[in-house]
Amino acid sequence: MARNIIVAVTAIAVAAILIWRFALQPEPREMASAGAALVEVTVPELSAEASSGEALFNANCASCHGTNAAGQDGVAPPLVHIIYEPNHHGDAAFHIAAQRGVRAHHWPFGDMPPVKGVGGDDIDKIVTYVRALQRANGIH
Repeated sequence: MARNIIVAVTAIAVAAILIWRFALQPEPREMASAGAALVEVTVPELSAEASSGEALFNANCASCHGTNAAGQDGVAPPLVHIIYEPNHHGDAAFHIAAQRGVRAHHWPFGDMPPVKGVGGDDIDKIVTYVRALQRANGIH
């Protein structure tokens, strides 16, 4: 009886892993050239604070997240994406990610390391810039 239970549990575990791997994981896509933008971004007219955030983003974030937060194929995800809408990833999530880093959980790019030298006020300005881009691209 115990052997039957072990066999059944093992079969269920194997089935769950196979379902997760082949049914729930996104289909692999052909890689564009490494670093290519992952989304098209419409850039709005920016407020003074958002413009300041843009400069900080370009200095601290764009090397991974791409120009105008469009992401980079094979490098990092776009922040102008529904996943990062305010109701799913609030402003505090950006602070935590920049200050502490974050484990990969939505994208297959690996973990994000902390961003050294970026403080709370700077992150606030970066978030203002990213939120302006998101709103201009239909993400509210």
